Amino acid sequence: MDKLLIEGGPALKGTVRISGAKNAALPILFGALLHAGSSEIRNLPDLEDINTTRLLLKNMGVEMASEGTTLSLDASMMNSAKAPYELVRRMRASVLCLGPLLARNGFARVSLPGGCAIGARPIDQHLRGLEAMGAEITLDKGYVRAEAPEGGLQGARVVFDVVTVGGTENLMMAATLANGTTVLENAAREPEIVDLARALRSMGAEIRGEGTSLITIEGKHRLGPMSHHVLPDRIEAGTYIAAAAITRGDVLMEGAELEHLDSLIGKLGRAGVEVRREGDAFRIRHHGELHPVDVETQPYPGFPTDLQAQYMSLMTLAQGSAAITETIFENRFMHVPELARMGADITVKGRTAFVRGVDQLHGASVMATDLRASVALVLAGLAADGMTEVRRIYHLDRGYEHIEKKLAALGANVRRVPQDEVGVDSL
Repeated sequence: MDKLLIEGGPALKGTVRISGAKNAALPILFGALLHAGSSEIRNLPDLEDINTTRLLLKNMGVEMASEGTTLSLDASMMNSAKAPYELVRRMRASVLCLGPLLARNGFARVSLPGGCAIGARPIDQHLRGLEAMGAEITLDKGYVRAEAPEGGLQGARVVFDVVTVGGTENLMMAATLANGTTVLENAAREPEIVDLARALRSMGAEIRGEGTSLITIEGKHRLGPMSHHVLPDRIEAGTYIAAAAITRGDVLMEGAELEHLDSLIGKLGRAGVEVRREGDAFRIRHHGELHPVDVETQPYPGFPTDLQAQYMSLMTLAQGSAAITETIFENRFMHVPELARMGADITVKGRTAFVRGVDQLHGASVMATDLRASVALVLAGLAADGMTEVRRIYHLDRGYEHIEKKLAALGANVRRVPQDEVGVDSL
């Protein structure tokens, strides 16, 4: 197991290229199961979650070959409709294989999901939707067992009780091979949903309304090969924007689609951070005072919960107080005690964290608790006085491609070392 050592201080300067979106790539990979043949997915990021997904697909008999960021898949010899606990426990998004497996095979046995410990995140909306399409769902020893009715899944009207990204994706994929029309109401609107629809449409799926709360899918008897280029990762882009801002840097960002981050950029503009287009790239600058601005996480197009922790790190150095309210997950302030170890002044009351800006953060040994919390600690370390040691960075590897190399290329003093190497507490 590795850790990161970060010597804070340098302003980030230079150019960074944004990778393909993890949260788009994962459902798209599972979507390739809907075709009993070859598919090609381009712009895949090099992440542990992608590797876990590939292991899961391989376990089902899918053959794969990669060249650079392009993955070729052949699902013609798929011989299993089971997703075992040993793999699913590593990554919550593994449950997204449920819809494609059930639609193609008429049967699926998928372990209940694991992943980051940031709340219960039940999959009841997924299961209720599949039941509305005629599936018989049973829970057996930690597994979801799903069987389609004779003749296959049936199109249905599904009204989600709450907005669910994973539920929307699972039912979209299942509906592409169902009999008749499926209508998803109160559907998630995220760009990753839109990208999944594009990928499925490349296979011949008939989908309308993606990006709105009402999605309609006309089922087909079969789908063809997928050919798709994954969209850029808006959460990675937002993270590097925050990194440039917290270090008072000047960074040119390539390959991003910042229209997907309007809520973040609007808040940062009020905080005094400049984000502007330069040709096909975007420049992020911050040199003056950082002003406190309140945020409340919301489903897209609201402020992303996946950027809440990074934004909190930034607000620890604002000139005043900011309130950060988390409405999506009930347990997503686990980074607060670790930021406090670095000198941050934060008080949590219910679902709101009140952040009072300090003049300086200080390096410390801190522990990553989940994916976004871990990168928030990295950002704090970039701006802190002295050395910060971030432990349990396997969380980072799940969602950020070669983060230490990208930061080092921007001038950060950061290096990956084995967990047992001398760290902050011994210096």
